[in-house]
Amino acid sequence: MSNINTTNSVNTSNAGVHPETAYRQKTAWVYLLNLIFYFIPLWFMRDDWARVAVSLLLILPFLYGYFWAYKSSAVQGKYPIALMLVTASVATIFTSGSISFFSFAGFFIGFFYSLRSAIISLILISIWLWLLNYMIGYEAYYFPLYGMLITFVVGLLGVVEHNNERIRRQQRQSNDEIANLATALERERIARDLHDIMGHNLSSIALKAQLAEKLLEAGELAVAKQHLQELADIARNSLTEIRQTVSNYKHKGLQDTVNQLCGLLRQKEIEVHLEGKLPPLTPLQESQLGLMLTELVNNMLKHSQASQCVWCFNTLDKHLVVNLSDNANAKTIKEGNGLKGIRERVSLLGGEFSYHINDGYHFSISLPLEAEQVSEPNTDNDTEQP
Repeated sequence: MSNINTTNSVNTSNAGVHPETAYRQKTAWVYLLNLIFYFIPLWFMRDDWARVAVSLLLILPFLYGYFWAYKSSAVQGKYPIALMLVTASVATIFTSGSISFFSFAGFFIGFFYSLRSAIISLILISIWLWLLNYMIGYEAYYFPLYGMLITFVVGLLGVVEHNNERIRRQQRQSNDEIANLATALERERIARDLHDIMGHNLSSIALKAQLAEKLLEAGELAVAKQHLQELADIARNSLTEIRQTVSNYKHKGLQDTVNQLCGLLRQKEIEVHLEGKLPPLTPLQESQLGLMLTELVNNMLKHSQASQCVWCFNTLDKHLVVNLSDNANAKTIKEGNGLKGIRERVSLLGGEFSYHINDGYHFSISLPLEAEQVSEPNTDNDTEQP
């Protein structure tokens, strides 16, 4: 009985619903397994078919209130909670399993409202359970005692889940703010680099062009030719610097891919450990390796159900060796289109791809490096940063 939509607006369809909210609404069915405690008493009174039939019919309004609460905000939550409490009270006349209904209502009370309001509401429900027990005349006091205990415990679970949901919401907001800040800083860096590269050069080009024009008007052809040659040299140097700057931006693409993939795994509550550094790679190596790592991460999210993974980047014998392993409950690997695609990409780069199972899935990619790539490691691409 966790994971509820706490947004202020209600959306009754999946259109426009946040993916996490849609997923939580789908998993709402899972927590209905707790209704088994509602059906157990019905089994023992199955000879009284009328009471059993009415008890089963009362499940319908309860389910309506339950899913209504799942899609409600804190302001609107009182209405489905009231429906569940009324249904539970009526069901108590026919079966003591109505305690299960009360527990669901207690969870939503703990989830939607403050701790003080939740405790007061749970106390009032407890008093109501005693009154129901007195009016209906259940033997002993098992009904109110068990009802109080279960409702309080589940209500406190609702409070805990509310706090967890608030923390997750704050983390998402923080991640969004960090991403926006990183984007702004990257834009500022690009603007600053372009200004530093082109500002002085363009000024020099403008001055040289004006000076050459005046020299031509004055008939100083030799001097004007010299300045025009210098102007051409400045333009060529500027073009070279621009190309080098763009190449450096592209070179950071793989590191950004690694950062994004690690962030995606951590959002799915998978612990990520990074070891080693990325050496300088060619644009083709970067693009292909990024696609291969993306495919392996997607497979991990879809199939492995891991809670921890390790990425290791090593430079051995003029080869970049990338090892990716996790702690999943590994099964036999069936090579599909994804792994076949990785093998084809590695073959294109003249490397090797292998995998095995040993307390999890283990994948290894080996790519040959040129002499310059091995002798000049790029310290900016330290994979321990994400």
